[in-house]
Amino acid sequence: MTSSVKAILDLKGRDVITAGPNTTVAEAAVILSKKKIGAIVVVGMENRISGMFTERDLVHAIAKHGKDGLDQTLGQVMTAKVYRCHEETTVNELMELMTSRRFRHVPVERNGKLAGIISIGDVVKSRIAEVEREAEDIKAYIAG
Repeated sequence: MTSSVKAILDLKGRDVITAGPNTTVAEAAVILSKKKIGAIVVVGMENRISGMFTERDLVHAIAKHGKDGLDQTLGQVMTAKVYRCHEETTVNELMELMTSRRFRHVPVERNGKLAGIISIGDVVKSRIAEVEREAEDIKAYIAG
């Protein structure tokens, strides 16, 4: 039985670091560094997902604009087309999405609003726990 996004969020929590679209790249870089994270969900009115700002977006902003890239707003440089998942999404479905789209972070949406975030590390941890459970079940079956 494969785990769901809901199961991961129930274990790790639903806190998400967010910022508004008017936050500067420099401010976002400080947040990424202080929180030791790789992505910020950009939210608009009523906690609705507007975009994602990742370390990759930071690199692109600097590469394109030089030091002036730090003065750009997240609304100007964020990834606007955000793939989302839902609590019912399985870990296997999420692994497929993250692999095919090359994402390391996927926001979780419920009723059109941000409900959490799943990182590739969360997926790997969940999958390892699932494989370990299966191995223990097999050992118990064999031992009789």
